[in-house]
This record gives sequence, C-alpha cells and structure tokens, in this order.
Amino acid sequence: MTPFSLEIFRHLLTGVAEEMGAALMRAAFSPNIKERLDFSCALFDDGGRLLAQASHIPVHLGSMPALLRWVLDHCDLAPGDVWLANDPFRGGTHLPDVTAISPFYRGGRLVALAANRAHHSDIGGSTPGSMPLSVDIFQEGLILPPVPLFRRGRRQQAVWDLLLANVRTPQEREGDLEAQAAANRIAHRRLAETFDRYGEAWVAQHQEAILEYSDRLTRAALARLPEGTWRFEDELEAADGGAIPIRVAVTLGQGEAVCDFTGTAPLGHHCLNAPRSVTEAAVYYVFRCLTGDHVPPNDGCFRPIRVVIPPGCLLAAESPFGVAGGNVETSQRVVDVVLGALAQAMPECIPAASAGTMNNLSFGGDAPLPFTYYETMGGGCGASAEGPGRSAVQTHMTNTRNTPVEALEMAFPVRVRRYAVRRGSGGAGRYRGGDGLVRELEFTSPARVTVLSDRRQAGPWGLQGGSPGAPGRNLLNGQPVPGKTTLDVQPGDVLTVETPGGGGFGISN
Repeated sequence: MTPFSLEIFRHLLTGVAEEMGAALMRAAFSPNIKERLDFSCALFDDGGRLLAQASHIPVHLGSMPALLRWVLDHCDLAPGDVWLANDPFRGGTHLPDVTAISPFYRGGRLVALAANRAHHSDIGGSTPGSMPLSVDIFQEGLILPPVPLFRRGRRQQAVWDLLLANVRTPQEREGDLEAQAAANRIAHRRLAETFDRYGEAWVAQHQEAILEYSDRLTRAALARLPEGTWRFEDELEAADGGAIPIRVAVTLGQGEAVCDFTGTAPLGHHCLNAPRSVTEAAVYYVFRCLTGDHVPPNDGCFRPIRVVIPPGCLLAAESPFGVAGGNVETSQRVVDVVLGALAQAMPECIPAASAGTMNNLSFGGDAPLPFTYYETMGGGCGASAEGPGRSAVQTHMTNTRNTPVEALEMAFPVRVRRYAVRRGSGGAGRYRGGDGLVRELEFTSPARVTVLSDRRQAGPWGLQGGSPGAPGRNLLNGQPVPGKTTLDVQPGDVLTVETPGGGGFGISN
C-alpha cells in the first residue's frame, strides 16, 4: 500500500457513490428526487462504518451510519436483499426520508453494504407531503422499521402492497423505490469489479487505512484549533409563537471536540424534536467544514468528535414524539449554535448565521389527479471576514437544488408568478449577508398546503458588529400567515414565501 494507492481507493469508492446518485436521479419518478436531487448515497463496510459518500445532503449522510448499525444488529441479511427503513428512532431522520440498504456478499460472506436515502414527497400521515405540524410521530406517516423490499432477489409483494396502500401517490412512490433499488444494484456491480480487479486482501487493507487516515487528519486539524470551552444559545420558533431554546458548550482540546447540549429544551408535543442521529449529523457537518475537503469523509472523521445530549432532550427524540421538522429546522439551529460557540474561539474563521431554515413547502390534492409536492427553498448565506455571503442558495444541512419553474408547472396545478432574489434582505456590515429569495405560487386546483419555516420572528444573527439578516415572511393573498401553518387553498389563491437573508459581518464604514 502506498499514498498513491490509498488515494486511488478513496476516489474509486467515491466514484461508486456518485454513480449511484446519477442512476437514482435518472430513474426516479418524482421531481423532488429527479429535479431537486433530495437524496444521498454511500458505501459502508461489513460493520456499518461509513467508507465513502457522494457529495449529497449532510443531514442524510451524517445520520445514516446509525441506521446501518441497527440493521446489521437486528436484520437477517442475505444476498440479493434490499431492506427499506425510515424509522427516526433507529437511525432515520424523518419519515419521508426512506433508506434502501443492500448487503454485498463475496464468497458467501458479507463484505460491504450500499445504501441510499431519498426524500419521498408523500409517505402518508395527516397532510399531503407528510410534513405536518404534528403532535406525535403517528400523524407524520407510515413508519418503516427495516423491512425487506426484495428478499434474495425476489420482490416482496406484500411489503410493496402495504406501503403503496398508505400513500397518496402510489405510482410515483413505486417508481422512486424501484429507482433506489436500481442505484444499489449499480453499486454492487462496481464493487464486484473492484474486488475482481484488486482482490479482497487489497480492499480490506485499504478500507482500514482510509479510516485511520481520516481519523489522523481530523485530529490534526482539531489540534490546531484554540483550546477551551465556549458556549452559545439560540432558539427555534414554536408554532404557538413561543421560543424553544437550544444551548451548547463546545470544548476543544488535544485533537478532540465535545459538544454538550445540556440546557436545551426538553422533548415537546410538536414536530421539532430531532433524532439523535440528526443532531450528530449537524455537529459532524460543522467540523467537516473546519477540517477541509482534503480529509476523506468517512467513519474516521467522526471518531474525535463526541456529542453529549441529556435524556429527554429535544435533540434526542424518542417515540412517540414528532420529528418531521427536527430533520429540516432543528438541524439548522444546531449548526447555528455550534458555529456561534466556535465564533468566540475563532472570530475570523466563522461566518455569521445563514438563513437558518429550509423554508419547507408541501402541498397536495386530488384534482385532476392525486398529487403531492415537497420542496425546500434557499436563503442568504452569512457574511464572513473573507467577504459577503452568497444570495438565494441552500445553506448548511440541505444541499438540494431548486425545482425548475418548468418542471413544477408541468407536474402540478400551480403557476410560478415570481421567483427572484429578495433584494436588501441580507444583514448590513463591513460585508453584507447574502439575500434571501421570493417564491410566489398561484394554485389552479384546490390543495392543502403546509409551510414549515423558521427565522420569521427574528433574523439570522450577525458577527463582529454586523446586523442580522431580515426575517422571512409567508403570505397568502398578500396577508401574513404564520411561519408554521397548514392552509386549504382554492384556485386563484397566491402563496408567497420570502426567505431570510444572512447575517452581516463587521461594522460598516
């Protein structure tokens, strides 16, 4: 083994994960997967350790290893299997994120697993799009503990029938599930080619080496950071107008990091509780930003980072508490508080707060045919010591595209009346925060709409004297509506979502 062979191995596996994503995108039925690319793909070893991932969605990728470990401990895997799961209390995120897991065998022995996680635009539940303002998990949709979609290569029709009977758009769901299974088959084909070419001993040696390599590089990067403990607090906006505090103490020292969330709000009867795997994914994301792209993203990156969450905390959800918004909104605030703490240690390295919300929009109806839709919307990036923030982009825990106007209008009974940068919404400062965006939709058919957004009462914070970004706004026919709301709309109704700008950095001259 040489440094050159290790780098070849790293990119070989990353290429497999990227090809999985390309296949999933091409084969999927729903705009949310084929247009927005709301999915993630990765490879794992026989112990469930992350080996390689594509450059997809941080909240998916950082949380997937917990599910893989659960599957290995509790499921009777066999060659030709595809297992399906979305249970947030076993390593999932929220119910629309469905993970397909396929074990890869060599000579009758499990040697690797391929997995992809895709957000389905409906998985049942109380509202179309399966992103309700719920009070418990049972309102959010169909819960899938790991179940076999294919068993030894054979389609398990009873499982398919059960799943498709519980969703509003079964044909679209079936197409997306088939695409997920196909993406894993691509991975198996490429893994077989790799083992055939290099041999099991070579692959096993390089697997261990790449994990150790990432561990060493991460510890070295953390060791260069200032030592000490720094605290920060921020809050989420509850649907009833109250505040849900999130607190962290970040301790750095000797090449390791500890994030202690003691003092954060307890679990609540709302949808903003976050599974522990989601909280860990958000923390891992922040430190991945600090360690740099030269560190291969795998299980080794996680080893020097410890996350402490007290029992009963908002950030370690337990059944039956709802989690639909924990994955998309609470994860963003976890990023904000960890960055806020680190900004005290490294004021010139950390940017001001970005939009801090995924601005989730879901809707559905049954005329002229049943339809469900889901999207997240970008906002402004926080400015930093290096310059102004970018405008109208997805930030932090989401890494999806927007749905093109043409695709949206072709597939759903809506017209996009306006899609533009929200000029002037970024916070002022020596460097301005990026601007948010404006999305204005006119409905041409009756629909039920859910908006799950944050930073509507207070904008994202600035740093070093910079001003906060402008809060977001939601309007129906020009009248303000809450940041978290479910609405019944009629033909001609117009929904406008104005997303927050990023915080400014420094005092303007």
